[in-house]
Amino acid sequence: MASSKDYQAGVKEYREMYWTPDYVPLDTDLLACFKCTGQPSVPREEVAAAVAAESSTGTWSTVWSELLTDLEYYKGRAYRIEDVPGDSESFYAFVAYPIDLFEEGSVVNVLTSLVGNVFGFKALKHLRLEDIRFPIAYIKTCGGPPAGIQVERDRLNKYGRPMLGCTIKPKLGLSAKNYGRAVYECLRGGLDLTKDDENVNSQPFMRWRDRFEFVAEAIQKAEQETGERKGHYLNVTSPTPEQMYRRAEFAKELNMPIIMHDFLTGGFTANTGLANWCRDNGMLLHIHRAMHAVIDRHPKHGIHFRVLAKCLRLSGGDHLHTGTVVGKLEGDRASTLGFVDQLRESFVPEDRSRGVFFDQDWGSMPGIFAVASGGIHVWHMPALVTIFGDDSVLQFGGGTQGHPWGNAAGAAANRVALEASVKARNEGREIEKEARDILTEAAKSSPELVVAMETWKEIKFEFETVDKLDV
Repeated sequence: MASSKDYQAGVKEYREMYWTPDYVPLDTDLLACFKCTGQPSVPREEVAAAVAAESSTGTWSTVWSELLTDLEYYKGRAYRIEDVPGDSESFYAFVAYPIDLFEEGSVVNVLTSLVGNVFGFKALKHLRLEDIRFPIAYIKTCGGPPAGIQVERDRLNKYGRPMLGCTIKPKLGLSAKNYGRAVYECLRGGLDLTKDDENVNSQPFMRWRDRFEFVAEAIQKAEQETGERKGHYLNVTSPTPEQMYRRAEFAKELNMPIIMHDFLTGGFTANTGLANWCRDNGMLLHIHRAMHAVIDRHPKHGIHFRVLAKCLRLSGGDHLHTGTVVGKLEGDRASTLGFVDQLRESFVPEDRSRGVFFDQDWGSMPGIFAVASGGIHVWHMPALVTIFGDDSVLQFGGGTQGHPWGNAAGAAANRVALEASVKARNEGREIEKEARDILTEAAKSSPELVVAMETWKEIKFEFETVDKLDV
């Protein structure tokens, strides 16, 4: 019988129906790993079964309409429980869901099911969705990235290195014309891409149409001067889907290569629709993860970012912010590498040392550029190249525009540091260990890099990681 006082007499014994330790998951099942912290009086098996029930076919009492369907076929099954290393209070519950529970191609429906009412369950103190294994049959129903890594490289003519980006600062308060001037200086100095920050939409000081026009002028001028393809992530996140598409259409009219969306605050429905539009219209899509830490930072409650990253790859995007490991934002190195793999690889094996709970086959779905952004500067460049590799965007804000000589000089310093790091790596050098020597040598031919190294030589963001891997 249920041991918690919160369960009323006559409640179905979930443990008997939804706790199935002898079940062997099918290739077509969607698998989920939850970190559960139950109330002290509730057995683990009962908590796991309640999670499986509430996120699939269960309710608090037996109902007569159960006789009108095949619950044995449709129910979710809690099939395994594991201890959480170093945590006597919590445990992992593994749940298998039959694929027919989910609408094809709908990340919205998957999340509504898995993280709906169950997170408010009284039998739980905390609940966290740690990982999902999407079956390949489900992945094939999703559109995924509008372009993907290789197509984007071909469109922008950028090969053999990470791309360099920059978030225009101050992100709020500039007029559209001054904003365009800042974009131009960064791009002519050597960056590949610049971007709107997540909260730049259409405020009174800079309406979206004016910003788009001045940015387009800046990009065209920088391309003419440098002979390189340039771009700027024009944020089309809007109050309504209709306004979002209106802004996207105008960016297309201006011949801009890429637009941007805040996928969590904007919502998965809007994001999937925009990704489909980008695919149909030959536009690249940059994704910002604003609001993610509200959802993913608590180590015992919420949704881990690896799940949000997987969902974004299915929903659609060509770039996704991932944190930097070495910058100002939270991010464990091993965990970050684990979800970066989920963005870019065709197959990712289970690897608990990186927080990967399941083998994940992505089939032929294109990969996404990992965007390292947040508190980085030239001294971080060798580490960033090592951590994120070539299929990434290394995106600076203050680390470009904080240069004492201005935006163009900051961009030039970034470009020299990047090319020196890539060259040293290709020569087989251990560039993280030899970072000072590599950058010092490169600075001999770049006064801009000399000044950048001096400006940021003491700037570090060394804080203890809040969300650590359970290993």
